[in-house]
Amino acid sequence: MARAQLALLVVCSLVLALTVAGQRPPKYRKLVRCKSPQLYQNCKGFMYCPARCPRSCYVDCETCKPMCVCNAPGAVCGDPRFIGGDGITFYFHGRKNQDFCLFSDSGLHINAHFIGKRDPTMTRDFTWVQAIALLLDDHRLYVGAQKTAAWDDAVDRLMITFDGERVQIPTKEGAKWQPSSARAVSIVRTSTANAVTVEVEGKLKITLNAVPITEEESRVHSYGVTKDDCIAHLELGFKFYSLSSDVHGVLGQTYREDYVSRVDVTKKMPVMGGADKFFVSDIFSAECAVSRFDREAGGIAMAVEHEDVKCSSGMGGRGIACKK
Repeated sequence: MARAQLALLVVCSLVLALTVAGQRPPKYRKLVRCKSPQLYQNCKGFMYCPARCPRSCYVDCETCKPMCVCNAPGAVCGDPRFIGGDGITFYFHGRKNQDFCLFSDSGLHINAHFIGKRDPTMTRDFTWVQAIALLLDDHRLYVGAQKTAAWDDAVDRLMITFDGERVQIPTKEGAKWQPSSARAVSIVRTSTANAVTVEVEGKLKITLNAVPITEEESRVHSYGVTKDDCIAHLELGFKFYSLSSDVHGVLGQTYREDYVSRVDVTKKMPVMGGADKFFVSDIFSAECAVSRFDREAGGIAMAVEHEDVKCSSGMGGRGIACKK
């Protein structure tokens, strides 16, 4: 039996089992499975994402449980909720329809475009990250969630460009794309639609999921979602293999050895201010007040070998960072 047919059979069997048990399949929750060839035999079958992260999760093949992308260091999710490299959770609201620097290092710069909704009862906008742009040497990579009225999980709403050219990746899980001008860069679909990983060999790996604001989320948080816009946005997870001691940006600064968080963690919603320091005039601009970007320092044109790379999960408070 073909792999696709087998997967469909597993999904149908799960839906049938839930129905027979008198349960309806969870609405808006994505099905995921273990993807490790070594561990798959010990962790078979599909699982629903947890309710707290209905669309952005993965299966930890060791424990055989679905895990939320948004609960790990390096996460940027929701009305932007960040988990820093130091493990501390904070919010950075920025401003709607503006761009802000998330990371700035000698050979890497990452900006985010914020979209938002005005709540007349509040002094700020509700905001979400709609797109990110990576500056790598002289290369520019853009990944964004396209505006749409009604959300359909089967319809891919990701817009990806590399050096200004549209990137077309087959809508098949595991499909991979690499630019001929920068072989260290790769983009892989982790789902048939709306989910990819971006990797720059030796530098970083980013998980990206395009998701909507659901009717339930809008009702609970008073987001005011309308029928002509479901507020499609990105949920992100960053993992770094090499960062300098001078890295900066909204999230980048939290990976510095000398960083001391100024957010009030005793508050229900600890907010990081200082938006003006991180503002950029364009999503492909590296000219924020804290910029560390040097176009000559990236070195991504050719893939390189890295031996003895060690990674930390951040249990000691330093977040996810990998070093030689």
